[in-house]
Amino acid sequence: MITEFQNEYRFLSNFYPCRIDLEGITYPSVEHAYQASKTLDPKERLKIANLSTPREAKRAGQKLKIRPDWEEVKIPVMEVLVRQKFNRHPSLKRLLLTTGDQEIQKGNTWNDTFGGISLSTGEGRNELGKILMCVRKELRSTRSVLNARSS
Repeated sequence: MITEFQNEYRFLSNFYPCRIDLEGITYPSVEHAYQASKTLDPKERLKIANLSTPREAKRAGQKLKIRPDWEEVKIPVMEVLVRQKFNRHPSLKRLLLTTGDQEIQKGNTWNDTFGGISLSTGEGRNELGKILMCVRKELRSTRSVLNARSS
């Protein structure tokens, strides 16, 4: 089981640098794009896209006027962004596939019980972990279909 996005599993983090395009804007990480998606204001989205680090993007996202439908769309938004991350970047795709069938948990010490699981309490929804396992399964299925076609 993968319990933290550290060391060899750092690439699983939404903070990991990788180009993400969303609605005409290019972001330096999934975190940047996810935080920008909290608003419908294109100027605010551009500001977040231009921030230096995912941590700065997260802080900026906490200060935004949140779009009214955010609670309904935040999981589908994260799914789109994570799927893009692994479909557009072959090296990251290979790394995700090398995790095999391991359960993926975004264990953390800052008590994120939505995207992950708090290491201090063991509680959390682990939405990012679930999305990563779903994307991995999709990638595996796509690879199987491509392999079958080339045989």
